Amino acid sequence: MRSDGWHLTEDVDDFLARAGDFLRSRPALHTMPLTVFEKLRTSGVDAYGEATVFGRLEQGGEVRAIFYRRPTHRLSLTAVPPEQADALAAHLADLGHPLAGVTADHDTATAFAEAWQRHTGAVPVDSLRVRLYRLGTLTPPQPVPEGRGRVAGAQDRDQVIRWCGEFVADVGEAPADSWADSRFADKHFTFWETPDGTPVSMAGTTSMVAGMVRLDPVYTPAHLRGRGYAGAVTAEVSRAALAAGATDVVLFADPANATSNALYQRIGYVPLADFAGCDFPKR
Repeated sequence: MRSDGWHLTEDVDDFLARAGDFLRSRPALHTMPLTVFEKLRTSGVDAYGEATVFGRLEQGGEVRAIFYRRPTHRLSLTAVPPEQADALAAHLADLGHPLAGVTADHDTATAFAEAWQRHTGAVPVDSLRVRLYRLGTLTPPQPVPEGRGRVAGAQDRDQVIRWCGEFVADVGEAPADSWADSRFADKHFTFWETPDGTPVSMAGTTSMVAGMVRLDPVYTPAHLRGRGYAGAVTAEVSRAALAAGATDVVLFADPANATSNALYQRIGYVPLADFAGCDFPKR
């Protein structure tokens, strides 16, 4: 299916064959679709209950943007000008594709939400603001707290699950139905532990895709914060990603959290883009 240059499919392999080069051309900005599509490619679309819809915008024989709509009916979209956001909104509305919301860079999310309201009457509600950072020159924090980084193993599974649950509660995120369904289940985790072997902070990372690794989450229990543990574990997993050959190491942070934003910038992370999410409540 196509409209105004937008081509839609439910075949992830065909989609990646046509849009993969575009995604890999800017791996930092495309961190979310790259990791989502890798999971879909390796796990299978059926693992998500129903098909994900993929779309690509072709102009002049080149892919200029992509979107995907998950079984949750949430749309994720790479950067497009307002006229293309409007064309996509009109096309999806004409096809009868329901949407629960949209996530994109701030300007694109705003343009699409306004277009979706024009075409469907759905009134958007702001639901997400995050800032994407990319690692420049890694600068480990000084002084480094006593202890060391340790890659979490199978024996640490219960603690990883517990801390991920605490992180989700801290940030006000809706918990997944199960660990397997969560966004953390396929990540790799590293602890910062004190000299006696007690874990005091944790950072997760995605597998490398197109030279890109994303940190998610970074978590320190509340009673252990303010001691430099988060900075130490963030620097440790960042160093490990670079050592493994990553060319783009990225993370998201809440722009309203001055403490975490200042920490990441001290370590060497540079703001790249602000992303936004809007919900479309059912009428």
